Amino acid sequence: MARRRKSGPSAPEDESEDWMVTYADAITLLMAFFVMLVSFSKIELPVFEQVQAGIAEKIGGTTTKDTPIFALEATMNSVLSEASTFPPDAVNVGFDDEGLVIDFAAGYFFQPGTTVLTPGAIDVLDAVRRELEEPPYDVFYVDVEGHTSDLPPPGGTFPSNWELSAAQAARVVRAFIELGMQPQWLNASGYADTNPKVPNLDVAKQPIPQNQKKNERITLRLYPKI
Repeated sequence: MARRRKSGPSAPEDESEDWMVTYADAITLLMAFFVMLVSFSKIELPVFEQVQAGIAEKIGGTTTKDTPIFALEATMNSVLSEASTFPPDAVNVGFDDEGLVIDFAAGYFFQPGTTVLTPGAIDVLDAVRRELEEPPYDVFYVDVEGHTSDLPPPGGTFPSNWELSAAQAARVVRAFIELGMQPQWLNASGYADTNPKVPNLDVAKQPIPQNQKKNERITLRLYPKI
């Protein structure tokens, strides 16, 4: 005769398997959550390297930010300060969500309303080119962007700011190539007055001349070849 199973609480070995179901469900939910985050997010390189540098500082005790993008910023600031004869407000080095951004005031780099580069501009571009050919910065692409204010192009050479901004960006790319930079590293785009850094007009719709000058610029956008 078969022995009747004793009534009472389940055996310990039966209870030990319950947590695995809950754990597996939690892991599945976490995985789905992170997949969703990655699918809807855009990785911001400077922010990522800031977090990376912060973790390294907390764990390793180091206070130096030696990640490539921060090192490149420091290097470019040093190189441009030595190579440029322009006033400080003619060159600005900063970040956006993709990488390093260098703004050159078009008023110092070009003769007004033309694609004729000034001698000082050639010196600055050559300094940038030399730095980007040396490791570890030889892994960076350069997007060259032309930007204008809302004022019509002076001189009558270009019918609109679209032609002027695109032609000035292309001229900088050609200068880089003539100085020895590889063409496949470069790209040129013209944005006219569609992407101002600061408002061209005040609240009364009156022009702000100093802002219009700031918006007339050439932007070098440097980002890794990944």
